[in-house]
Order: sequence, then structure tokens, then C-alpha cells
Amino acid sequence: MAVTTNDLRNGMTLDLPEGLFGVVEFQHVKPGKGGAFVRTKLKNVRTGAVIERTFRADERVEQAIVEKREMQYLYRDGTDYVFMDTVSYDQIQVNPDTLGGAAHYLKEGDTAVLQRYGEEIVGVDLPAAVELSVAETEPGVQGDRVSGARKPATLETGLVVQVPLFVNPGERVKVDTRTGEYITRA
Repeated sequence: MAVTTNDLRNGMTLDLPEGLFGVVEFQHVKPGKGGAFVRTKLKNVRTGAVIERTFRADERVEQAIVEKREMQYLYRDGTDYVFMDTVSYDQIQVNPDTLGGAAHYLKEGDTAVLQRYGEEIVGVDLPAAVELSVAETEPGVQGDRVSGARKPATLETGLVVQVPLFVNPGERVKVDTRTGEYITRA
């Protein structure tokens, strides 16, 4: 679907010759001389690379319709992740490369919003924080709650985060999915 650059909004996805890009930022500029233009910051949906691009005002660009579907992660099939649509119960296999860093926060039974462009998965929306069990870390040190010292902990998904010294193996911790940092014990 073609739209003009005057219709750009944050979060909109564009199908440009260079690939699929989400609009991160846009600014309409009307200089004293010359024609108006639109300065944008675009993020490649597949690679995550951010580019800056300037368009003429009223330039036509192709808008990509990205469908968002809530899916439940069921299990691993070899290297692929198997998801089930929570409405139609259809199952799809997703390559771990497609999931990117989101794979570190998914455990069986979790739901995530998968972004589809045609038949291709182009992104994953996770909750802001997830609860995961600590699979492996050094034993906790009793009484050391104020020093702010941290130690590495491997979580059930294989993700390694820095946790306070008092966290023990088997405990559940809350992790921020945007930064990958420990928030609190669950």
C-alpha cells in the first residue's frame, strides 16, 4: 500500500528497496528556501541496523502491512522453535536466527507476539520483564545485601545475567527483556 512521506508515523513499517524498515523517528522540515522534506530514522526490521534517510515531502513510499499475532511457544524441534497461534491453533516453526535475542527469554508455555510480513516472521514482541529460574550460580553469601556486588548466573534458557550475591540456584528472578539485566527476585 503506497503512502506519502507526509503520512509517516512512528512504528509504521515501510517496504523500501533496501529492505523492511520500521519508522523510529521522523521530522517534517520546511526550510526558508527550497522544498519541504522529511528527515527519518529507520530501523531495519530483519537486522536491527538503524539508518537515517531524507525523503522529499509528498514522496510516495510503500507501507508494509505487518500482522501481529499472539503465539505460544511450545517446544524446540531440533534447532527450530515451535509456536502455536492462540486463536487458530496453527503451529509454525521459527528459526532461532529470526528470533534473535528474544530466544534467551522464551521458555515452554510462554506467549509472545510474533510480527509477520506475508509468511515471514520479521520480529518478536516480548513482555517488558520475564521470570526465569537460576540454573547455575555460586552459592549465595548470607548477609551481603548492601554492597551491590554481583556474580554471573546462568538462567534456565542459557542466558547469563549479573545477579546480587544473595541469589541462589533454583530461585526465580525477574529479568528486563530490553536490557537483559536482573530486576529482582520473583
